[in-house]
Amino acid sequence: MAPKVLIVGGCGRVGRCIAADLRRYTQSAVTVTTRQPRSFGIEEGLSVLTLNLADRGAVEAAIAAHDLVIHCAGPFRYRDDHVLRSCIAAGVDYLDIADNPDYVTQAQALSDAAQAAGITAIQSTGVFPGLSNLMARQGAEALDQAETIQLSYVVDGSGGAGVTVLRTTFLELQQPINAWINGQRQPVAPYSQRQRVEFPPPYGPCAVYWFNTIEALTLPQSLAVQTVVTKFGSRPDIYNYLTWLMARLPQAWLTPTRIEKLAQISYAMTQVSDRLSGTGIAMRVDVTGQWQGQLTTATLTFTHPDTATAVGAGTGLVAQQLLAGYRKPGVWPIEQALTPAACQTGLHQRDLIVTLEHHPGQTTHAKPPR
Repeated sequence: MAPKVLIVGGCGRVGRCIAADLRRYTQSAVTVTTRQPRSFGIEEGLSVLTLNLADRGAVEAAIAAHDLVIHCAGPFRYRDDHVLRSCIAAGVDYLDIADNPDYVTQAQALSDAAQAAGITAIQSTGVFPGLSNLMARQGAEALDQAETIQLSYVVDGSGGAGVTVLRTTFLELQQPINAWINGQRQPVAPYSQRQRVEFPPPYGPCAVYWFNTIEALTLPQSLAVQTVVTKFGSRPDIYNYLTWLMARLPQAWLTPTRIEKLAQISYAMTQVSDRLSGTGIAMRVDVTGQWQGQLTTATLTFTHPDTATAVGAGTGLVAQQLLAGYRKPGVWPIEQALTPAACQTGLHQRDLIVTLEHHPGQTTHAKPPR
């Protein structure tokens, strides 16, 4: 029988892309959940389950009827660990696209329970976080000792973001970034310290700003580096100025109701503007450290014409590993669960190309991914 996959929140933009990837590259039977009854899924060959995460009994029953659960019902700032706990209780493997440090930390505390239950739980899959973490690991493994990592991202327009992603973005802009700098946590103002970064064609030099991402939490633990810089920007540049202003609105003014209204208005606007700007993504990861006694930088880059599709592919290739029998019981960030080399087949199948380039003015040595 085909393995059964449950995608929680699978009727959103990202959930649909994950479902499409699984339909194309695995032999699994995919069920997507939605809070409101809808017809989505019929033409795609998917099953649709109406499920409210507040109905814990229904959630537990749905999980127990599947072999793998993929949690993409954000914003994860507002989610507890009930889905993961239910997977542990039912002996069902688990993936998520979590991008919130508190949620990830809470889930990692269940690692011993997951290991005892024999389930593999992998967090923060997708593109950023996700492929970005694997790029950072590959860069670190190209050196004798990695010391500093800078992850830079730029998206066209909204990057194809749905309402949930926009909500998450607005929420993250209201809190200082808990950055990892020189071996300790330091607060940094969100969307600050504008920097021009050179991305692969057709992007070229783009502006990026400090942005709160989960990589800053997990990579220091995984790769023992002293500094992790995470920066994000948009094209056209006017989007950056609007986001900068958004980050400086009085926090008391941005109530949950107003954030929801802003997310809905922004989504309606991007539905129009994205047709002109596109929804692509470019990522650049610079890993600096020691190689044969010299300070060296390994630079890895990635581009994709559609951000949401890239998220679906990044999560799909991890699901493909689990459905093929990969096991590592416990709860893991993606860069601890999988090696870059282990993902090569999935990357090649999906025409996802991570390029290792020479950093201008420095020597870069690339070892094959381990």
